[in-house]
Amino acid sequence: MLEVWKWANLTLAFAMELVALAALALWGWKTATAIPAKLVLAVGAPLLAAVAWSLFAAPKATFDYPLLAVVTKVLVFGGAAVGLWAASYRAAAVVFVTVLVANLLAIRLGHITL
Repeated sequence: MLEVWKWANLTLAFAMELVALAALALWGWKTATAIPAKLVLAVGAPLLAAVAWSLFAAPKATFDYPLLAVVTKVLVFGGAAVGLWAASYRAAAVVFVTVLVANLLAIRLGHITL
């Protein structure tokens, strides 16, 4: 049963990373007014977040600095939540943050290693 709990939480953590990228894309699309700017922000914001994540926050990150990993995670997840809020998806922002915090607590309290 513990193995199922571990993999369920790790799967949810990965899903939250994907949701964060989607939220950044949504924010980019909703924020800009002109189509070229919409495309740049909707593609650029999640792309920048994904690159930063792979460099600093991924389990096999290029640079293994714990402080940079935490900062990257806060910027990506925080940016996604703020982006949802700014794009007038306030309920989605609250649900996103609530699920994220619950998942992080489950991982931390369950001593699950990423």
